[in-house]
Amino acid sequence: MGRITSFVALGDSFTEGLEDPADQGFRGWADRLAEHIEAGQPGLRYANLAVRGRLIDEIVGEQVPEAVALKPDLVSLCAGGNDILRPGSGPAVVARRLEQGVKALTEAGARVMLFTGFDLRHVPVMKLAHSKIEIYNLHIHDIATRYDALLVDLWPMRAFRDSRAWNADRLHLNGDGHRRVALRAAELLGVPVAEDWREPYPARRPPVWTDARREDLRWAREFLAPWIGRRLHGRSSGDGVGAKRPELTPLR
Repeated sequence: MGRITSFVALGDSFTEGLEDPADQGFRGWADRLAEHIEAGQPGLRYANLAVRGRLIDEIVGEQVPEAVALKPDLVSLCAGGNDILRPGSGPAVVARRLEQGVKALTEAGARVMLFTGFDLRHVPVMKLAHSKIEIYNLHIHDIATRYDALLVDLWPMRAFRDSRAWNADRLHLNGDGHRRVALRAAELLGVPVAEDWREPYPARRPPVWTDARREDLRWAREFLAPWIGRRLHGRSSGDGVGAKRPELTPLR
Protein backbone atom coordinates (compact mmCIF):
# COMPACT_ATOMS: atom_id res chain seq x y z
CA MET A 1 0.00 0.00 0.00
CA GLY A 2 1.23 3.54 -0.79
CA ARG A 3 1.36 6.49 1.56
CA ILE A 4 -1.21 6.32 4.37
CA THR A 5 -2.47 9.71 5.51
CA SER A 6 -5.49 8.57 7.53
CA PHE A 7 -6.35 5.39 9.41
CA VAL A 8 -9.61 4.40 11.14
CA ALA A 9 -9.86 1.31 13.35
CA LEU A 10 -13.22 -0.43 13.86
CA GLY A 11 -14.25 -3.30 16.09
CA ASP A 12 -14.55 -4.47 19.68
CA SER A 13 -12.22 -4.92 22.67
CA PHE A 14 -9.45 -6.40 20.52
CA THR A 15 -9.14 -3.18 18.53
CA GLU A 16 -9.95 -0.87 21.45
CA GLY A 17 -6.83 -2.37 23.01
CA LEU A 18 -8.10 -3.91 26.23
CA GLU A 19 -5.45 -5.16 28.64
CA ASP A 20 -2.65 -3.16 27.03
CA PRO A 21 -2.57 -0.33 29.60
CA ALA A 22 -1.59 3.21 28.65
CA ASP A 23 -1.25 6.38 30.72
CA GLN A 24 -4.96 6.93 30.11
CA GLY A 25 -7.08 3.93 29.17
CA PHE A 26 -5.68 1.33 26.81
CA ARG A 27 -3.17 1.39 23.97
CA GLY A 28 -3.58 -1.77 21.86
CA TRP A 29 -2.36 -3.00 18.50
CA ALA A 30 -4.21 -0.32 16.48
CA ASP A 31 -2.59 2.55 18.39
CA ARG A 32 0.75 0.78 18.05
CA LEU A 33 0.23 0.33 14.30
CA ALA A 34 -0.62 4.02 13.94
CA GLU A 35 2.65 4.81 15.72
CA HIS A 36 4.59 2.60 13.28
CA ILE A 37 2.95 4.33 10.31
CA GLU A 38 3.59 7.79 11.76
CA ALA A 39 7.26 6.98 12.34
CA GLY A 40 7.85 6.54 8.62
CA GLN A 41 5.09 8.75 7.23
CA PRO A 42 4.67 11.80 9.51
CA GLY A 43 1.33 13.56 9.53
CA LEU A 44 -0.94 10.54 10.00
CA ARG A 45 -4.50 11.25 11.19
CA TYR A 46 -5.96 8.42 13.25
CA ALA A 47 -9.35 7.49 14.74
CA ASN A 48 -10.32 4.43 16.77
CA LEU A 49 -14.07 3.79 16.94
CA ALA A 50 -13.82 0.31 18.49
CA VAL A 51 -15.72 -0.38 21.72
CA ARG A 52 -15.45 -3.47 23.90
CA GLY A 53 -18.32 -5.96 23.71
CA ARG A 54 -19.70 -4.75 20.40
CA LEU A 55 -21.43 -7.29 18.16
CA ILE A 56 -21.26 -7.46 14.37
CA ASP A 57 -24.57 -5.64 13.84
CA GLU A 58 -23.43 -2.74 16.01
CA ILE A 59 -20.04 -2.49 14.34
CA VAL A 60 -21.39 -2.66 10.78
CA GLY A 61 -24.50 -0.62 11.53
CA GLU A 62 -22.87 2.16 13.56
CA GLN A 63 -19.08 2.22 13.20
CA VAL A 64 -18.88 1.53 9.46
CA PRO A 65 -21.05 4.54 8.45
CA GLU A 66 -18.99 6.75 10.76
CA ALA A 67 -15.81 5.51 9.09
CA VAL A 68 -17.24 6.09 5.61
CA ALA A 69 -18.01 9.68 6.58
CA LEU A 70 -14.40 10.20 7.70
CA LYS A 71 -13.08 9.13 4.24
CA PRO A 72 -9.84 7.49 5.44
CA ASP A 73 -7.18 5.81 3.31
CA LEU A 74 -7.06 2.72 5.52
CA VAL A 75 -9.75 1.06 7.66
CA SER A 76 -9.15 -1.95 9.89
CA LEU A 77 -12.24 -4.06 10.53
CA CYS A 78 -12.14 -6.89 13.05
CA ALA A 79 -15.66 -7.93 13.98
CA GLY A 80 -17.75 -11.00 14.70
CA GLY A 81 -15.68 -12.61 17.43
CA ASN A 82 -18.19 -11.81 20.18
CA ASP A 83 -20.97 -13.22 17.99
CA ILE A 84 -19.10 -16.43 17.17
CA LEU A 85 -18.46 -17.15 20.86
CA ARG A 86 -22.17 -16.96 21.64
CA PRO A 87 -24.11 -20.25 21.63
CA GLY A 88 -26.33 -20.72 18.58
CA SER A 89 -24.55 -18.20 16.36
CA GLY A 90 -23.93 -19.16 12.74
CA PRO A 91 -20.59 -18.29 11.09
CA ALA A 92 -22.23 -17.86 7.67
CA VAL A 93 -24.74 -15.33 9.01
CA VAL A 94 -22.04 -13.34 10.80
CA ALA A 95 -19.87 -13.43 7.68
CA ARG A 96 -22.65 -12.03 5.50
CA ARG A 97 -22.94 -9.06 7.84
CA LEU A 98 -19.16 -8.58 7.83
CA GLU A 99 -19.18 -8.58 4.03
CA GLN A 100 -21.76 -5.78 4.03
CA GLY A 101 -19.32 -3.68 6.04
CA VAL A 102 -16.38 -4.49 3.79
CA LYS A 103 -18.44 -3.67 0.69
CA ALA A 104 -19.50 -0.28 2.07
CA LEU A 105 -15.96 0.67 3.07
CA THR A 106 -14.45 -0.50 -0.21
CA GLU A 107 -17.03 1.36 -2.28
CA ALA A 108 -16.21 4.49 -0.28
CA GLY A 109 -12.61 4.24 -1.49
CA ALA A 110 -10.90 2.89 1.64
CA ARG A 111 -8.42 0.04 1.69
CA VAL A 112 -9.75 -2.48 4.19
CA MET A 113 -7.69 -4.60 6.56
CA LEU A 114 -9.41 -7.73 7.95
CA PHE A 115 -8.40 -10.19 10.66
CA THR A 116 -9.07 -13.88 11.18
CA GLY A 117 -9.86 -15.23 14.61
CA PHE A 118 -7.26 -16.74 16.94
CA ASP A 119 -6.71 -20.46 17.40
CA LEU A 120 -8.11 -20.83 20.93
CA ARG A 121 -8.01 -24.61 21.25
CA HIS A 122 -5.53 -24.23 24.14
CA VAL A 123 -8.05 -22.26 26.22
CA PRO A 124 -10.48 -24.26 28.38
CA VAL A 125 -14.14 -23.77 27.36
CA MET A 126 -13.15 -21.54 24.41
CA LYS A 127 -11.91 -24.61 22.56
CA LEU A 128 -15.58 -25.56 22.21
CA ALA A 129 -15.88 -22.74 19.65
CA HIS A 130 -12.83 -23.98 17.75
CA SER A 131 -14.71 -25.35 14.74
CA LYS A 132 -16.94 -22.27 14.48
CA ILE A 133 -13.91 -19.98 14.45
CA GLU A 134 -12.32 -22.12 11.73
CA ILE A 135 -15.44 -21.86 9.56
CA TYR A 136 -15.74 -18.12 10.14
CA ASN A 137 -12.08 -17.72 9.18
CA LEU A 138 -12.73 -19.45 5.85
CA HIS A 139 -15.46 -16.89 5.15
CA ILE A 140 -13.08 -14.05 6.07
CA HIS A 141 -10.44 -15.38 3.68
CA ASP A 142 -13.03 -15.48 0.92
CA ILE A 143 -14.25 -11.93 1.64
CA ALA A 144 -10.68 -10.61 1.68
CA THR A 145 -10.00 -12.19 -1.72
CA ARG A 146 -13.18 -10.88 -3.34
CA TYR A 147 -12.73 -7.32 -2.11
CA ASP A 148 -8.94 -7.17 -2.39
CA ALA A 149 -8.70 -6.53 1.35
CA LEU A 150 -5.52 -6.90 3.35
CA LEU A 151 -5.71 -9.89 5.69
CA VAL A 152 -3.91 -10.31 9.00
CA ASP A 153 -4.19 -14.06 9.50
CA LEU A 154 -3.93 -14.51 13.25
CA TRP A 155 -4.86 -18.21 13.25
CA PRO A 156 -1.43 -19.66 12.29
CA MET A 157 0.66 -17.23 14.35
CA ARG A 158 2.34 -19.54 16.86
CA ALA A 159 3.12 -16.78 19.36
CA PHE A 160 -0.58 -16.59 20.26
CA ARG A 161 -0.64 -20.22 21.35
CA ASP A 162 1.57 -19.21 24.26
CA SER A 163 -0.12 -17.94 27.42
CA ARG A 164 2.52 -15.22 27.71
CA ALA A 165 0.80 -13.32 24.88
CA TRP A 166 -2.47 -13.20 26.81
CA ASN A 167 -3.97 -11.42 29.78
CA ALA A 168 -5.00 -13.44 32.82
CA ASP A 169 -8.60 -13.53 31.53
CA ARG A 170 -7.44 -15.62 28.53
CA LEU A 171 -9.78 -13.60 26.30
CA HIS A 172 -7.69 -10.49 25.64
CA LEU A 173 -4.10 -10.03 24.55
CA ASN A 174 -1.65 -8.40 26.91
CA GLY A 175 0.75 -5.66 25.88
CA ASP A 176 3.19 -8.02 24.21
CA GLY A 177 0.40 -9.74 22.30
CA HIS A 178 -0.83 -6.39 20.99
CA ARG A 179 2.76 -5.49 20.08
CA ARG A 180 3.05 -8.59 17.92
CA VAL A 181 -0.26 -7.96 16.12
CA ALA A 182 0.85 -4.41 15.31
CA LEU A 183 4.16 -5.68 13.94
CA ARG A 184 2.40 -8.22 11.69
CA ALA A 185 -0.05 -5.60 10.42
CA ALA A 186 2.81 -3.19 9.72
CA GLU A 187 4.63 -5.91 7.81
CA LEU A 188 1.54 -6.53 5.70
CA LEU A 189 1.32 -2.80 4.90
CA GLY A 190 4.99 -2.60 4.01
CA VAL A 191 5.66 -0.27 6.95
CA PRO A 192 9.26 -0.67 8.24
CA VAL A 193 9.61 -1.88 11.84
CA ALA A 194 12.61 -2.71 14.00
CA GLU A 195 11.17 -5.82 15.68
CA ASP A 196 9.96 -9.23 14.51
CA TRP A 197 6.59 -10.62 15.62
CA ARG A 198 7.98 -14.14 15.06
CA GLU A 199 10.49 -13.86 17.90
CA PRO A 200 9.76 -16.89 20.11
CA TYR A 201 9.19 -16.72 23.81
CA PRO A 202 12.00 -18.17 25.96
CA ALA A 203 11.70 -21.88 26.70
CA ARG A 204 10.16 -22.80 30.04
CA ARG A 205 9.15 -25.92 31.90
CA PRO A 206 5.59 -27.19 31.47
CA PRO A 207 3.42 -26.33 34.49
CA VAL A 208 2.76 -28.95 37.16
CA TRP A 209 -0.63 -30.57 36.49
CA THR A 210 -2.08 -29.67 39.88
CA ASP A 211 -0.93 -26.05 39.58
CA ALA A 212 -2.46 -25.79 36.10
CA ARG A 213 -5.81 -27.15 37.31
CA ARG A 214 -5.77 -24.77 40.28
CA GLU A 215 -5.16 -21.88 37.85
CA ASP A 216 -8.02 -23.10 35.64
CA LEU A 217 -10.39 -23.03 38.62
CA ARG A 218 -9.27 -19.52 39.56
CA TRP A 219 -9.78 -18.36 35.96
CA ALA A 220 -13.26 -19.89 35.83
CA ARG A 221 -14.25 -18.16 39.07
CA GLU A 222 -12.78 -14.73 38.34
CA PHE A 223 -13.32 -14.39 34.59
CA LEU A 224 -15.49 -17.09 33.02
CA ALA A 225 -18.38 -16.90 35.49
CA PRO A 226 -18.77 -13.08 35.17
CA TRP A 227 -18.58 -13.39 31.36
CA ILE A 228 -21.35 -16.00 31.34
CA GLY A 229 -23.36 -13.87 33.78
CA ARG A 230 -23.27 -10.88 31.42
CA ARG A 231 -24.41 -13.07 28.53
CA LEU A 232 -27.33 -14.49 30.53
CA HIS A 233 -28.49 -11.04 31.65
CA GLY A 234 -28.03 -9.34 28.28
CA ARG A 235 -25.31 -7.04 29.56
CA SER A 236 -22.09 -6.03 27.83
CA SER A 237 -18.72 -4.90 29.14
CA GLY A 238 -19.12 -1.97 26.75
CA ASP A 239 -22.39 -0.65 28.15
CA GLY A 240 -21.95 3.10 28.59
CA VAL A 241 -18.50 3.09 26.94
CA GLY A 242 -17.74 5.33 23.94
CA ALA A 243 -15.00 5.30 21.32
CA LYS A 244 -11.63 6.46 22.64
CA ARG A 245 -10.69 8.39 19.45
CA PRO A 246 -13.95 9.26 17.66
CA GLU A 247 -12.43 11.80 15.28
CA LEU A 248 -9.60 11.69 12.75
CA THR A 249 -6.91 13.73 14.49
CA PRO A 250 -3.11 13.91 14.22
CA LEU A 251 -1.45 11.12 16.13
CA ARG A 252 1.01 13.53 17.73
